[in-house]
Amino acid sequence: MKILVLIHVLSAIIGVGPTYFGLMLLRQNSTPRDLQTGLKVGKMLEWFPKIGGTLAVLSGFALILLNNYGPFTQIWLLGSLILYILIQAIVIGFVSPRAEKLAAWVFNPKNESATNLPAEQQGLLRSVSTGHWLAAALGTVLFTFMILKPH
Repeated sequence: MKILVLIHVLSAIIGVGPTYFGLMLLRQNSTPRDLQTGLKVGKMLEWFPKIGGTLAVLSGFALILLNNYGPFTQIWLLGSLILYILIQAIVIGFVSPRAEKLAAWVFNPKNESATNLPAEQQGLLRSVSTGHWLAAALGTVLFTFMILKPH
């Protein structure tokens, strides 16, 4: 059982962890060149939530089924699942589409010599940054639920 707990904890950290990197990779004052680097690294980090997040959910369900954690309706259990789903919805449904639009401009050869972002791209960056902050805050609450297990 300890191995399953270890798998669950590590996969949760690995799965949600890259959310925190987004805060630094795509900052408001970034130049187009900075954003190229941040977007490339961010794209590589996407694998961690896909694999780690999936493994965290599966191992979490296995832990619930194999142990006596009480009813699934406890705040920490149900809340953790809801928070995880919200984080995924924010990142997949809100952040990623805007980051892709931003990347299309940043990596467009016509914009290679740009030193500042136009207003539209600045708005996209602001939205992406806000989404990362929200996902990171929810991730912190998620980890708090998983550690403290409030009833």
